[in-house]
Amino acid sequence: MDISNLIQALQTPNSYPHTVQTPIKVIQTHISVIFLTGNYTYKIKKPVDFGFLDYSTLKKRQHFINQELTMNQVIAPDIYLEVLPITLENNQVKIEGKGETIDYVLKMNQFPQDCLFINLFQAGKLEKHHLEELGKIVAAFHENTKTNNYINSFGNIEVIKQSIDENYERTEKYIGIAQTQQQYQETKDFTDHYFEQKRDYFKQRQNEDKIRECHGDLHLKNICLWNNKIQLFDRIEFNEEFRYVDVMFDVAFTVMDLDARNRQDLSNIFLNTYLEHTGDWQGLQVLPVYLSRQSYVRAKVNSMTLDDPNISDEEHKKAKKEAQNYYHLAWKYTQQHQGQIIMMSGLSGAGKTTVAKYLAQQINGILIRSDAVRKHLGNVSLDETGNSELYSEEMNQKTYETLIKLGEIVAKEGFNVILDAKFDRHQWRKPVIEIAKKDNISLTILSCYAPVKILSDRLSTRKGDISDATPQLLQQQQNNSQEFNEEEMIYVKKIDTTGNWKEQITAIFNSLF
Repeated sequence: MDISNLIQALQTPNSYPHTVQTPIKVIQTHISVIFLTGNYTYKIKKPVDFGFLDYSTLKKRQHFINQELTMNQVIAPDIYLEVLPITLENNQVKIEGKGETIDYVLKMNQFPQDCLFINLFQAGKLEKHHLEELGKIVAAFHENTKTNNYINSFGNIEVIKQSIDENYERTEKYIGIAQTQQQYQETKDFTDHYFEQKRDYFKQRQNEDKIRECHGDLHLKNICLWNNKIQLFDRIEFNEEFRYVDVMFDVAFTVMDLDARNRQDLSNIFLNTYLEHTGDWQGLQVLPVYLSRQSYVRAKVNSMTLDDPNISDEEHKKAKKEAQNYYHLAWKYTQQHQGQIIMMSGLSGAGKTTVAKYLAQQINGILIRSDAVRKHLGNVSLDETGNSELYSEEMNQKTYETLIKLGEIVAKEGFNVILDAKFDRHQWRKPVIEIAKKDNISLTILSCYAPVKILSDRLSTRKGDISDATPQLLQQQQNNSQEFNEEEMIYVKKIDTTGNWKEQITAIFNSLF
């Protein structure tokens, strides 16, 4: 039975071993077909061979559909149930019937489609706190997923480059249809240059065990909010090269998907939350090439859909438009920018982090908090209160040195970086000013202030934050704080956080908003 007839047959209620809701809704991609029957969702794989993916035989489809079940039950046990045979007897297609097995289907619990992140987004219901929670969930997922020497070998630059080069080769035929020659060449030149000039970045990622068994396709259509929890699903099962990847490969998919929908504020929240909880700020050194790659892959997938004779004219037009948009975004990620450094300064409770988080969303800035850096250095959970050793002078020195070094690395890669710490002494501010001068990086010092009584009240009522600061520390901080000198004042902008500080921020960074 060919795929068109099978799709038609599985839209018939008699094909199922239970009552279904009619009409059965069908969702098609270039590699699979999904049938929504009410309580359960069924998924079949199309008999296609794209090189990187081969479902061309019954045996291969059986293997990969079982692989999909096994892998996804680990991250979404509420959703994935079992693999069942599709049988044919007396010209009647049945799921788990008694006739000849003609294919296999993955059975899943069906959740409401409005639970998908993509549909929450389109309904205007995907909120900032969802992206914060997602950042934490993906961080925990990556921390617990496996790695070994074999998986790590997929981080070899030759393996990564080959996979990306295959994307270019497979999309040449769409130049003049959904892609332009200029965008194609400039995007390819960027990745070629990246792999040639920055080999050490990729080797460092291997040395730090950042190549893991990841998700491989972590965009908004593969994330849902169901049973009161965010769940990742539809993990890549068909190709090890797409699954054994740098953790930033996964992160880039989610960031790119939100960027593509013009919600850089949401992608920024997700990225900064993830980085804060993993401490993997150096992963930003490889993020640009993965952002471009993920957008290019979505362009490729939509382009390949244009070759599918089973889709409607309306779906064809939509796929072409989306392909064009993704090709453009992939190119846009290759356009390098001059990074800048924003140094926060002020006593605890002055509103530095509140201002910094807001600013990060406005300028797509990377927020690096000294509180997070300190706890990662001390191997202390972000949710745990640190002991006196964590706040020793030795640890202060180490924290600021690391914070400043990270700021330099990130800014030199073209990101806007916000360093969130008290920066209350000349010895901490001076190195940042020297870096800005040496590397010709724009620097702004945002000095946040408020009356001591308000600072104390804010610290007394603070909840759910990684900072361990208490009102009792304020007097000591005041005693240790050093006023800005003449050299520093050139960069200083004062922010009164008891007033309309958003207007003050907008006035300072108006050219960037």
